[in-house]
Amino acid sequence: MPVVTLRYFATLRESRGVESEPFTVAEGETAASVYAKLFPREHAGGLRVAFAVNRSYVPPGEVLVEGDELCFLPPLGGG
Repeated sequence: MPVVTLRYFATLRESRGVESEPFTVAEGETAASVYAKLFPREHAGGLRVAFAVNRSYVPPGEVLVEGDELCFLPPLGGG
């Protein structure tokens, strides 16, 4: 099964307690399905995140392959 690198930002980094980690995905697994597995509460609560694979924004249905870097980018507040 493919191994990808997951990178977390902002509140998702705080939630996981790490900046990045390797993660084994099933063949055909998508960015959104990995997010739903790792963050079920946030996913169920409707937290909108952007996904980037290999430093390019991608749609939630992007299929992951061996060696990809998947970034979870939650909304950022400011003022």
